[in-house]
Amino acid sequence: MRKVCALFMVLFLSACVSGNDFDRMRSDLNELQRSTYDARKEIDSLKEKTTGVVKEDSFTAVKESQADLFSKINATSSGLQELRGRFDENRYFTEKSLKEFTSEKDLLKAQIAGLEMQIKTLKDKLTALENPGRPIEPAKDAAEPSLKPNNTVRTEGEPQTEPVADTKAKAYDTAYQLFKDKKYRESRERFETFIRAYPKTDLTDNAQFWIAESYYSEKDFESAILSYETLLKKYPDSDKASSGMLKQGYAFAEIGDTKTGKIILNKLVEKYPNTKDAEAAKKKLAELDKKPQKKR
Repeated sequence: MRKVCALFMVLFLSACVSGNDFDRMRSDLNELQRSTYDARKEIDSLKEKTTGVVKEDSFTAVKESQADLFSKINATSSGLQELRGRFDENRYFTEKSLKEFTSEKDLLKAQIAGLEMQIKTLKDKLTALENPGRPIEPAKDAAEPSLKPNNTVRTEGEPQTEPVADTKAKAYDTAYQLFKDKKYRESRERFETFIRAYPKTDLTDNAQFWIAESYYSEKDFESAILSYETLLKKYPDSDKASSGMLKQGYAFAEIGDTKTGKIILNKLVEKYPNTKDAEAAKKKLAELDKKPQKKR
């Protein structure tokens, strides 16, 4: 009996010891699971932070690359625009020089023809004076302008010809009437002949202005620009100078060179303030500023 009781006591103590070990093992297992969970959580957090930094750095690098690319594109565009402006300016002044040279050449030809005719007329008169019985033959020269002023020497008894002033006024009025009738080419030819015949009168600058206006009315804006430039260069004190600058600025805007047009209009406002042309220039400048700039 005593042995049986001792056996039961041993078994009971063994059971107690096994239960305690089991609880301890389970506690250690739970602790290990918590540690593993915390470690995984920390690893996931580090991954998120690392990924965010990489993404932010990549985005910043892309932005900087785009900004650098846009800067290079803008610099290239500005360079091309500047080159185009220089090319247009050189072309404009080259064409202007060629037209001025042609105009001056024609004027010299007309003046030479007029001088030759005057020399011939004087020779004929001298011959007539030396030989009173010989009739004077009128000088003929196909190159002489039809509007050449009558400034030959009149001998006593010779019939009085039409005064030079009347001839000049009629020639100018005829050319201007053709302009009002919208016969621009005929009007321009008359005004050009007028300038060759009367290069230094109070109407010569006006004639040059109407030549430019005839080109503008025909929408030949390049020729109009050159003709207005001739007016401004040869007759800077003309009462048509401000109107010439105004229409020249308009003409540049018409051919798409808004930049040059605005420069001329601003110069007009500065040089001729408090004039109707200056007011018109201000309105045109406001209109040009409202227009969207064309992409080049």
